Amino acid sequence: MAQVVLKDVNKVYPNGYHAITDLNIDIADGEFLVLVGPSGCGKSTALRMVAGLEEISGGELYIGDKVVNDVHPKDRDIAMVFQNYALYPHMSVADNIGFALKLAKVPKAEIEERVKKAAAVLDLTENLERKPGQLSGGQRQRVAMGRAIVRQPKAFLMDEPLSNLDAKLRVQMRAEIAGLQRDLGVTTLYVTHDQVEAMTMGDRVAVLKRGFLQQVDTPQNLYDKPGNVFVAGFIGSPSMNLMRAKLTSAGDGLTVGLGSTTLTVEPSVVAANPSLNSFVGKDIVVGIRPEDLSDSELASTPAESDRPKISTETTLIEALGSEIIVHFPLDAEPFAIMDAEFEGEDAVEQTKDDQGRTIYVGRFSPRSRARMGQPLTISVDTTRMHFFDPVSGDAIRD
Repeated sequence: MAQVVLKDVNKVYPNGYHAITDLNIDIADGEFLVLVGPSGCGKSTALRMVAGLEEISGGELYIGDKVVNDVHPKDRDIAMVFQNYALYPHMSVADNIGFALKLAKVPKAEIEERVKKAAAVLDLTENLERKPGQLSGGQRQRVAMGRAIVRQPKAFLMDEPLSNLDAKLRVQMRAEIAGLQRDLGVTTLYVTHDQVEAMTMGDRVAVLKRGFLQQVDTPQNLYDKPGNVFVAGFIGSPSMNLMRAKLTSAGDGLTVGLGSTTLTVEPSVVAANPSLNSFVGKDIVVGIRPEDLSDSELASTPAESDRPKISTETTLIEALGSEIIVHFPLDAEPFAIMDAEFEGEDAVEQTKDDQGRTIYVGRFSPRSRARMGQPLTISVDTTRMHFFDPVSGDAIRD
């Protein structure tokens, strides 16, 4: 096992396309780090550079205490798990798992022992004589994992290994892979575009956008304290409601104007975000997560009853059993998460109603009496609002 360090790593293709820019990530020995981001953000390119399948254009890559920029992939002592399993269809499960050891001329008795141990860990013992075509998708993925385990590498690299599985099996395999990694204690770099995978599996998560690292932190800190508006909008499902607003002074406190709606910023929030004072009289971006909105009729405590309210109506309800997702219109101008760096280029067209108001979402209790087309009063937990600079996109915090 070993730490993996990317220091000012760049990837520039011959046509001039800069896929990765000054990437700095330090993956600790035994850590499970997830690279996540939208399609084309450079996460798979970064993984392939660690594997040696892509040449590094600039910077240094360390595995352990050794710079491996020019080390051949087979000599880097890493094991890779692909999304398409990459199994040999004519070989048995046992032969697939032990194939790399056979190539390395490991003694036959040792190969058999390692394969049996890996199969036991992965619940594949009864399938060792079968061919991949006789296995389910989840079993094939376990075989691919077994092939990586028997090599006893310094690090695992996983490139969207669950993307070919159905939803139920993905949930099961997420837990299995995360548990297996903890048991083995092998340094792991895992690439996915699925933020749920990232948040549930990683010790830390690194968010990429257009080849630039946005933030590296624990899943909870990414959710609670996003460093910029992109991370705020990308992490969370449904995604954070992001609105352009005007910050104004009101007596001893501050308020934000969201279209025709005005919300008071709690003194405790201002105290925790002193930089807000420098934005008084200016435009900012306000972020409110759907779960920080609730049906005001369900308020059960004085604190909940006293929360600021938004008057609107319901345009759509998604009933999910344990919760409902309520869509509602506001005349607050939306902020697309790509605006700060790429004005207009990646802006997502947000849904509007027939009056030109933008549709936002709330995550309500299933006991809510919200009904399609009916008036709706929403309570806002303003202590959990997020604030961003509309120009830089950075969080307004300390």
